[in-house]
Amino acid sequence: MRKTIISIGFIIFFGTATAVAGEDTAEQIRHLLEKETIQRADAALHEEPVTVTATRATRSAGGIHDFYSEGDYWWPNPEAPDGPYIRRDGETNPENFTAHRQAMIRMSQLVGDLTSAWILTGKQVYSDAAMQHIRAWFVNPDTQMNPNLLYAQAIKGVVTGRGIGIIDTIHLIEVVQSLRLMEAKRMIDKEELGTIKQWFSDYLTWMSTHRYGIKEMEAKNNHGTCWVMQAAAFALFTDNREMIRFCTERYKTVLLPNQMAADGSFPLELERTKPYGYSLFNLDAMATICQLLTTGEEDIWNYTTPDGKNIDKGIA
Repeated sequence: MRKTIISIGFIIFFGTATAVAGEDTAEQIRHLLEKETIQRADAALHEEPVTVTATRATRSAGGIHDFYSEGDYWWPNPEAPDGPYIRRDGETNPENFTAHRQAMIRMSQLVGDLTSAWILTGKQVYSDAAMQHIRAWFVNPDTQMNPNLLYAQAIKGVVTGRGIGIIDTIHLIEVVQSLRLMEAKRMIDKEELGTIKQWFSDYLTWMSTHRYGIKEMEAKNNHGTCWVMQAAAFALFTDNREMIRFCTERYKTVLLPNQMAADGSFPLELERTKPYGYSLFNLDAMATICQLLTTGEEDIWNYTTPDGKNIDKGIA
């Protein structure tokens, strides 16, 4: 789904590797991963920010600051080539506009690598470089993205945007995790941090009140899971306690009991043309929710529904 920042993925992996492979092997793996992370970060130091304003989508109904993407599985109708697109599930249309999505993925990976290298080495050059990309996307009025996804997952001739487009911003979780680490170490100017938090607060408000966001939240498959995953991450960054509580309860009372079968599978994902991939994707998102929302007071990782469903059963 995404490269996971050191705070979530690397430390967990190292702990697991130690338990399974022994300390010597785990130490070798740790050194290898650290080396690869720093190598990627060194390369990232030479990368310039690229935001949604760098590429204008001619089919977008929005403006230059609006994120735009198109439904993956929608194609021209061979019987009416200039008419509305038709759906072909599991078959990605290579002619779709993907520049904004790719730019966001790129930014997320660069910020994650740079922040991880800063954590590993303590060198501010990495965190400074990460902030250049963050400023371009969320602070600079000339290059920033508007805090909504009104024009994501559009379908030519059908709709200018859809709620399921909200899944496109899962990559911003990497960014807010980086920001939380830098905030904890007081590496960000207070005023600038306030501007960035306001952007994510505005986006969180949009995705929890606009009809697109509400529909996505109510989705019964991985889209509903990814809504909670994002809302939890953004709420933690902006200290939205009400939303944090909402996401915790939604995982416990809606996502886990309604999406998981008794054997730990996800029936709605198994119905898709790529059942294994979608099942892993949904499990990944649920595990991220557990990691984000587990606190000293509440262990979401080990939460079990009254009928015995839990994240361990999904992993097994």
